[in-house]
This record gives sequence, C-alpha cells and structure tokens, in this order.
Amino acid sequence: MVLTQGPLGGRAGSWSEASAIKFEWHLNSPLVELLVDRSIRSTRVAHQLYWLLKDGMADSQFKDRYGQLLAAVLCCSGQAMQEELDKETKLVEKLTAVAQKVCSADHSKCSTVLAKELEKIEKFFYQEHACRLPLNPAWAVKGIDVSACSYFTSNAVPLKLSFINADPLGKNINVIFKSGDDLRQDMLVLQMVKLMDRMWCQEGLSMSMIIYRCISTGRGRGMVEIIPGATTLAKIHMKHGMTGPFKESTLLKWFQEHNPTEELHNKAMENFVRSCAGWCVATFVLGVCDRHNDNIMVRTTGHMFHIDFGKFLGHAQMIGSVKRDRAPFIFTAEMEHFITEGGKNGVRFQTFVDLSCQAYNIIRQHTQLLMNLLELMLSAGLPELSEVQDLKYVYNNLRPMDSDVQATSYFTSLIKESLKCLPVKINFFAHNLAQKKFANVHVPPSLSFAPEIYTLETDGRIMSVLVCDFEKKMAPQKEYFYKLQVEREGQSGVTFLERSYTQFAELNKQLHCYFSALELPRFPYKPLIGLSKGRELARKKKDELNTYVTYLMNGSPQVAKSDLIYTFFHCFPNNERPSVSTSSEASSHMEKLSASTQLLISWENCKLSVMVKHIKNIFLPDGSAPDAYVKIYLLPDAERVTKRKTKVVPKNSNPTYNQILEYDGISSNDLPSRVIQLSVWCRLNLLGAVNIPLRDIKLEEEKWYKLGNSLI
Repeated sequence: MVLTQGPLGGRAGSWSEASAIKFEWHLNSPLVELLVDRSIRSTRVAHQLYWLLKDGMADSQFKDRYGQLLAAVLCCSGQAMQEELDKETKLVEKLTAVAQKVCSADHSKCSTVLAKELEKIEKFFYQEHACRLPLNPAWAVKGIDVSACSYFTSNAVPLKLSFINADPLGKNINVIFKSGDDLRQDMLVLQMVKLMDRMWCQEGLSMSMIIYRCISTGRGRGMVEIIPGATTLAKIHMKHGMTGPFKESTLLKWFQEHNPTEELHNKAMENFVRSCAGWCVATFVLGVCDRHNDNIMVRTTGHMFHIDFGKFLGHAQMIGSVKRDRAPFIFTAEMEHFITEGGKNGVRFQTFVDLSCQAYNIIRQHTQLLMNLLELMLSAGLPELSEVQDLKYVYNNLRPMDSDVQATSYFTSLIKESLKCLPVKINFFAHNLAQKKFANVHVPPSLSFAPEIYTLETDGRIMSVLVCDFEKKMAPQKEYFYKLQVEREGQSGVTFLERSYTQFAELNKQLHCYFSALELPRFPYKPLIGLSKGRELARKKKDELNTYVTYLMNGSPQVAKSDLIYTFFHCFPNNERPSVSTSSEASSHMEKLSASTQLLISWENCKLSVMVKHIKNIFLPDGSAPDAYVKIYLLPDAERVTKRKTKVVPKNSNPTYNQILEYDGISSNDLPSRVIQLSVWCRLNLLGAVNIPLRDIKLEEEKWYKLGNSLI
C-alpha cells in the first residue's frame, strides 16, 4: 500500500495518491509520471497499483481516468506481468462466485456447497499451474487444500482459504476471502496504523506491532491475511466458560501455558505491553469502534492486534440511543492483571503507561500529516469519512494545542477510564452469548490450561500413569503441583509432567459433563478432618489422586481413550514454574525495596508545574497495598496555603498518577529560594516524604526521588 517517498522517509500511502489523481487537471502530470515510473521499477508497486485502480474503476465519475492510468501501467509492465495479473483477476472472479454461492446456501449445506465449488478452483490451478495472490506478489501458490478450507458464520460468510505454496518447502498460505464487505475502510485504517508505527520506529520506539495485509480486489470483495498462531480473545474467554470475560486471570493463565519458561514468558510480556500500548493509541486516535473480543487477537508470542475496522472515526454502533462502545479504547482488567502478574509487578503497569503516553505524543507531532492524508480520502466514497466533521474527530483526539505534559496526563486518565469500564466486559459477554447461540456447532470439550486438544492418534496410546511426587510452586499463586509419570506405547522411556489439584478438579468436572451417563471414579474433594493444610495434606492428596488416575485409566475405554484424557496427560511444557521462596527470602527482598517517586518539575511564564508521575514500593505498616495520594506544599509557607493534592489510587504499592499540580505567580528570582515538600499518604498514615530545593534540580527533567519515612 506504499508507493512514493513520503514525509517520514520510506514511502507514502499509495491509496492516498491514487485518490489524489482525481484532483489532477490532466493525466500528463508529475504525480501520474511518478506512479508509472515507480511501477516500472518495482513489481510490488505495479501489483498494488493495479488492484487499487481496479477497485477505483467502480467510481463512475473517474472510471475513464483510472482506466487510462491502468492501461498505461499494464503497457509499461511488460507481457509477463500482464499475464500474471490476468491470472490473478481470473482467480478473484472464481473465488467471488464461490463465496456468493456459499453465502446464499442454507446454513446446513454451506460446508457441502463450499467443498463442491472449490473443485472449480482446483481445475483453475490444473490449467494455470501457479498463480500469485493479490495480497502479496511474493506469495505464489499452485493449488488449494480443500480439506483445510472453511467459512465463518458472520453475515457475509467470509471464506477461510488454504492455498498450497508453490515453494515445496513452504507452508500453506491461509487467507480470508470476503464478498459483500467493503474492505477499503479496513485498508485505510491499516495504512494509517502502519504510518504511525513508522513514526514510532523513527523515534527509536519499537511497539511490536503486527499489521496484517488487506486488499480490496473490487467493490465489495477482497482478501485479508491470516496471521499464523493468532487466536481471538473470545476463544480464550470461552475456555473459561461464558463468564470468561469477567475473570481477570484468563490472559495470564493462557500465556503461562504457552510460555512455560521464564525467558519465553518475559519476552511475551514485553511484546504484549508494547503492542497493547500501540494499539490503544492507534484505535483511540482513529476512533475505531465496534470493539469486542472477537476482533481483538493475541499470539502466544505476546503480540496483540485488532482486526475488522468496519466502524471508525467515532461512528459507534448503537443500542437504541446508547453507544455500544463506551471506553476510549480497549484496555481491560485482565490485560492489566497479565501485565502486573496479578498485582505482583505494579512497576510494569507504569512502563505500559509511559510507553502509551510516549507513543501518543509522537503521533501528535505529526498531526498535520495525518490530517492531510485523511483529507485526501474525503472523496473516496467511504461512508464514515465523508465530511470535515469526521476529520475534526481525529483532530480533537490528537489535541495538538496541548503540551506533551498535558497530553500525558490526559492519556493516562483515558487508560484509567478504560480500565474501569464495566460495559466493555458486558459487551464481551453478550458477544460470546450471541456467538454460542447462533453458531449452532458442536464445541468439543476442552481444558482451560491446555493450548489445544490432543488425541490418542496424535500422542500414542497411554500404557500407565503414576502420580509420583509433588512440589509447591507459583502459578501465579502458591499451589502444590503433582508430578506425573506417563508411559506410552512405542516410546522408549517415560515422560514427566505436572498438574495442580485445581487442574485435576477441572478434568473431573469436564468428564462428568461429557460422560454423564457413565460411571466415573470418586474424586477426592474434601480433606480428612484433623489434617493440616500443608505438606501433610498434599501428601494425602497425592495418594488419592493416584487412586483416582488408576481407576480412570482402567475403567471405561470410552473415557480412558477420550480427547479430554489425552489432552490432560499431554506433555505440553508447563513444568518451569518457579518454586515458592521461603518467608525469610521474601522478607529479605522486601527490606531491600526503597520507596521513591518520579516527578517532572517545570517552570514557564511565572507558572511552576509539578507533574507527579509514579511512585514505587509504598506499603502500609502491615505490608499491604495502600490507597495512596500525594500532597505537596511550596515552602516557605507559614500559613499552609500552598497545599495541592493528587487523586487517590486505591490498593496499589506502585501507583501511577501523571497528574499536574500547579502554582501561579512564581517569578524566576523567587524560584531558587523555594522548596517542594512532597509527602505520600493513606488516610492518616504517612508513607513517605521528601523535600526538594528547586535550586538543586534541573527543570524539565524526569527524575526519581527517594522517599524518607518522615517529614523534614
């Protein structure tokens, strides 16, 4: 989607330039010459421009102009390129016919119709041998894997297609083909997000963004890239039942199962913090709406990204007179729970806030460029970008008149607003309910802690299972894990894995739901009276679980050979959880922590501003997290009239404020004699304090100040 050298270095958006052709007086213009010249020099540019012009031909007013430019591009591209583009066009026409027949078929017959119609695509490849895909000219395919193709149950019934890679060593190339959906708006949003990512990269800020390919191959049809290894937030929620959206631990558990080692977990965490921050900024600036858990995706590597941009610039879906999208962007309690690992690492949330605000301020520096590019698209015929008021929405979100400090404070308030937005969770729940009601498909039983479903055929027959040991670990709370020794047919040696008592209980619950008519062994629910809740109880449970497993594997063959059993005993690597530290080690660690606060102090035009950013490591006397707020005085102040306070951040040992406290009428001559007295409080408890003489500091510099335990 990129053609020419742009204002950020690299290249500018090709669709904007294709749209700009409308404003040229004649075709023999510098812009047209540039587009043709770039097409001659680059196969990728010629390929993309071809499909953009094909889509533009639907505009009756400019059809002739686009047609002439298209003819010029084809003439200059050479015969081989023309033949290749002709094959792609034929493939798109055939896929459109397939999609329309599947969409018009009865729901019960869609699969049969799809398999039958895809035979025509197989015949196409038999005749043409190989063809490139409109999404990317580097993707050459030689056939279609009918068994791996399917469809989605949404209104337009998009097709999920799996093409056979022409490279014998390459994997299948999976794409979504849509007929009946206008993908031009998706293209524009993705192009703008890609531009934002380039802005961040040029400032040395990596946001770990995943921006997938999308192209309109004609009005109301097109292709979308499928990112491998990605799943929707809705599927993660559904692994925890219908109430999954209301459980804060869903994401943390999912990432723990897919990233068992500390190295993998830390890398996934970093990718999630950065990508989540990037998409929060991008979706807010562009006003992307219709956000639910089926159009937010995550990869096991931690990358989060958004899909489906049918609503943007604040054009939210309505339920009666109420907006369905109430939060500024999607940042939920489960995302914060994962970032902070259940509140154990509050400093990482501060990192997320800092990244988000830094990314927001970088975008704000390029307000005029974004506005100019969007203004070019006013004539493109997009229903939600058609008037100046739509541009004003983006301008207001960028707040170009604010200073960076003011914008940081503002965006922090948006993060906190999104975090507390209950309607987002209700929206997620309602979407799950609707999908389950209308999908009308059989969902196989699954276990929330398993990455996927495993079977006897995939893993090999289990010969024996023994519960042989146990150990207390963090997952993320303290919990005993039982070591299992599994022997399989045809495998030399045994494998070891670990499961918690909670995971055993989930297996038992699923077995009772799925095999309600069969007799199942008694599960050891309650501890015996008189036993402690420590290692003695864990040892007793180990013996009882051993008995339970023995009866399970030697009982009903239907149960013993079920996917639930083979999934439970599959050796996905989850045994790298850290062992629990002793209480003395934890106490020693706590003693090393020192409380501190990060401030940005500035002065301009007789106004002194103190931005309270973050605080680290503050605790109540009993070691619990406080409801903390910051109070400052500007000394000397005999009458105590210079008091300023932040808002309270509840139950947090590492609170984030990003709140500006100001004093007017402070002259430059008066400044060196002043002292900022800062203290942190929880009700009547003083948690830390520091005096900061203004003569000793460098203004406009973010700095951490150590907090003492008393006011000086």
